[in-house]
Amino acid sequence: ERPAAAAVVAAAGAHLRGGRGRLTDPVLLHHLLWTAVDVCAELGLPLQLHTGFGDPDLTLHRADPSLLTDFVRATEPSAVPLVLLHGYPYHRQAAWLAQAFPTVYTDLGLTASYAGPRVAAVLGEMLELAPFGKLLFSTDAYGLPELYLVGTCQFRYGLDAVLAGWQADGACSAADAERVARLVAADNARRLYAL
Repeated sequence: ERPAAAAVVAAAGAHLRGGRGRLTDPVLLHHLLWTAVDVCAELGLPLQLHTGFGDPDLTLHRADPSLLTDFVRATEPSAVPLVLLHGYPYHRQAAWLAQAFPTVYTDLGLTASYAGPRVAAVLGEMLELAPFGKLLFSTDAYGLPELYLVGTCQFRYGLDAVLAGWQADGACSAADAERVARLVAADNARRLYAL
């Protein structure tokens, strides 16, 4: 829920008096999330939410995207697309949210750079649930510049392995595989971000 203005002012004062560090006050977090929803609605842009692993100062089980379910439901009337970034190791939960809610999208950013040869399995698990039109590729643009190349190569390797397996099993044609690859690799992002 949107917090009352007085509660936001009180929480901000307490946070500023308390010093620096990760913002954890639920009133401030709710205020910032709803402010972001309002700005994204005005600008016609999606709201990106970092989920899963990444920063070393997070508590991983609190980064499970399924914990955002009530927020997703509350923001549905705004029609603002929510993009769940990373997700891993909760990528299946992110994929489920993308399947269950019309405004939710997910990406595999950052994961491909670190998953190594398991990237195909992770991508396959996401594609089990996430609609093909709601999964986006990214490298996360984080860390060493070499990781952008590694993430891109890993993603291509993983997606090719998944789609080749589907074709070998007769689950899709070469044309279907090409269409899914285009959607996930570029077309979904182009559509969502109006590029």
